[in-house]
Amino acid sequence: MRRSIRHSDPAEIPILLHLAEEAKTIMRCSGNMKQWGAGYPNAEVFLSDIERKASFIVFDEENKRPIATFAFIPGPDPTYAKIYDGQWLDDAAPYYVIHRIASLTTEKGIMQTILDFAFAQTDNIRIDTHRDNVIMRHLMEKYGFSYCGIIYLANGDERLAFQRINV
Repeated sequence: MRRSIRHSDPAEIPILLHLAEEAKTIMRCSGNMKQWGAGYPNAEVFLSDIERKASFIVFDEENKRPIATFAFIPGPDPTYAKIYDGQWLDDAAPYYVIHRIASLTTEKGIMQTILDFAFAQTDNIRIDTHRDNVIMRHLMEKYGFSYCGIIYLANGDERLAFQRINV
């Protein structure tokens, strides 16, 4: 399957919301009942990402349809300023963060597509996920990310933090 990645557009917010709902379905089916509760991510979150040029759509070129979305944001991320029960692999080098990965329930290999894109831009990526997100935790291990510790979101929710640096 041929895929492309491009910036999202404000007119595509309904598509992004649909992809987020699909991601919630994947999470709930795998036992992750708490991450991305009601109303998150919402149109305002996606619009903010779009305005910052941080929102991307993965497009299936063969079937001419959007199949995934993610935010790719240059650091520093304020929620990563303090890490508990561990440490970042490198706390000084510039990094990017990948947030809000969402795809259609029928799609496979999305993480590889996103990481290929991301590592073409930078060699230092951080990702965090909910403790119950066994799928994302598996993907972090599969794609060579190191578990670094625990971070807390602005609302106080705990997240497991990962980093990968390509040398």
